[in-house]
Amino acid sequence: MAEKIFPTSVHGELATLPKILPNFEGLTDFYDSEYFNENLTYDGKDLFIQYEKDHIQVRLWAPMASKVNFQLYTSAEEKTPFLTYEMEPSEKGTHLLKLPLMAINHFYLFEVHHDEVITYTPGPYATCVGVNGEKGYLLSLKETDPEDFRTYKAPLLESPVDAVVYEVHVRDLSIHEDSGIEAKGKYLGFTEDGTRNVKGHTTGLSHLKELGVTHVQLLPVFDFNALDELGEDGSYNWGYDPLNYNVPEGSYASDPKDPASRIKELKSLIMSLHKNGMGVIMDVVYNHTYDGVTSNFHKTVPLYFHRSSGGMFTDASACGNETASERRMMRKFIIDSLLFWVEEYQMDGFRFDLMGIHDTETMREIEKALRSVKPDILLYGEGWTGGNSPLHEDLRLVKRNISQVPCIGAFNDDIRDGIKGHVFFNEKGGFVSSRGQRESVKLGITGAVYHPQVNYRKILYTDFPWAQNPGQSINYVSAHDNLTLYDKLEAANKGKSKEVLKDMAKLANTIVLTSQGVPFLHAGVEFLRTKDGDHNSYRSSDKVNALNWSQKSRNIDVVQYYKGLIALRKEYPAFRLRTAEEIGKYLSFYGPEDRNFISYTLKDPNGFYTLLVAFNGGENSFKLRIPSAHWDVLLDKDDADILPLWSTKETSVTLKPYSAMILMTRDSIS
Repeated sequence: MAEKIFPTSVHGELATLPKILPNFEGLTDFYDSEYFNENLTYDGKDLFIQYEKDHIQVRLWAPMASKVNFQLYTSAEEKTPFLTYEMEPSEKGTHLLKLPLMAINHFYLFEVHHDEVITYTPGPYATCVGVNGEKGYLLSLKETDPEDFRTYKAPLLESPVDAVVYEVHVRDLSIHEDSGIEAKGKYLGFTEDGTRNVKGHTTGLSHLKELGVTHVQLLPVFDFNALDELGEDGSYNWGYDPLNYNVPEGSYASDPKDPASRIKELKSLIMSLHKNGMGVIMDVVYNHTYDGVTSNFHKTVPLYFHRSSGGMFTDASACGNETASERRMMRKFIIDSLLFWVEEYQMDGFRFDLMGIHDTETMREIEKALRSVKPDILLYGEGWTGGNSPLHEDLRLVKRNISQVPCIGAFNDDIRDGIKGHVFFNEKGGFVSSRGQRESVKLGITGAVYHPQVNYRKILYTDFPWAQNPGQSINYVSAHDNLTLYDKLEAANKGKSKEVLKDMAKLANTIVLTSQGVPFLHAGVEFLRTKDGDHNSYRSSDKVNALNWSQKSRNIDVVQYYKGLIALRKEYPAFRLRTAEEIGKYLSFYGPEDRNFISYTLKDPNGFYTLLVAFNGGENSFKLRIPSAHWDVLLDKDDADILPLWSTKETSVTLKPYSAMILMTRDSIS
């Protein structure tokens, strides 16, 4: 009897793992052969399900399958199909079926036969699924647009450096008891305007508008495997375990049992942010699947979509497997999927998890395809891996190779650890804790492009200017991974008072928000977010992860400081120079060579003003000589504003410990 492999999930019984085809090693060699690529890969645009006027066309790529059946079910829970259609073998390894329109609004599965093994899957390209993503659902997505969804679009992004990115988890934004948001933990929480905490300070969407960020980066919102979507136990996960790449996650929907709910409500979230002047960036995880053997990829074409060695999955993701982006059909899948999210959901950018696993040519093709439909799309990712890969590093888009694709950015870990200290060693501090790392911070200030005043031999991780243009440098000090900024500073500065830690935290993102490149903020950093030292809260409780809106009120002065900083960045284009040539010409470091002090001038390319920016990461005040001129102070230890805080004609200023100062003059200075 054939072995039957049904879909599995963490909340159901683990099915028997399929042993699909005996010779895995020989199979992978076959996939990489010229014969396979010429005869058994499909480049058509009609893969998967197409809704025509008088029928539904279904095309599945399964070149190794001996037979594929398409099964219809009346419910997500049903075990036995009420109709089964045998698909016809078709061109280039595909299987084809024309369904009557009556099949719409029914659940389905592909029954894929490989020798004596049968697997069941909604297919890698599924765009609509039932609860927990176990069965697909036939639904034309034309029916899922909220009213006026396609009327609102994000403001045009002239250059990546004009963005201010804010990373947030859907549940975190609204789940706290003091959020004032009704749809707690849901997509619709982003659509509620005018919400406030008990102290009367804005929360949620209103807070994002008040802060002035331009783009909201959502932690994974594709359908992931970690949670039971019907669970009511408060289970939590970041979502870096992909199940169905082209479907929204159901746990954030008001009704996970309704296949359309998650789609409509994610679109409502996106429309809400667009309507309020913000773009939406999607965190995508194409580098691995939740599981290798039980993935929809492996059930459809065994081992094709993943890298392997000796017939076993390799693991550059540190999650059990890694995908093979260099293979033609995996490359096509990623590009098709990204285009789907842009065209169907109007996404404005993508953050690539462990981008260093993907081959450079695929990333180049991704950028080309996406810019053809959205020229201002924002693309960046992690320029590293979680482990070793069989694909040589020279062929993958790690940070060292990022200059080969000038329109894709990478997270700048040099400035991150230069500012706050080593991300994996809690006790090690950085520039804002009087620990030096001056050159690594300067690399970030210059957007990681070449600058003659940066000593690249003293950079933490990269001994050369790795960016072609500043838009490639994603500058940050904290993200969802590792300790929050405040927790890191507390761990690295034992015994320091809360006031000193607050000053260090403000200084850290003052550097980020005034550096050339793209500033990136972790949600809640603007009110000193803490997770009580939890460095990996991917499945910790809401008590740990929720944005504590009461804390905003306790640190409202810090929030106002961030608000002023962001306004300053937007007001003065000199903070957003477009090219390496401009940075070399208009940014000049000067002043003493002190390990805990950095100062530089920044000239307006149009000649209207000069900015003087200074950072004191030391524990003592620092007196800095400045050129003779009428200077307006726009930022000091306590405040930041586009209007002058105070003015001076003195030839020196004093920076307090752990503080920054920004001055502006319209006088001509040498």
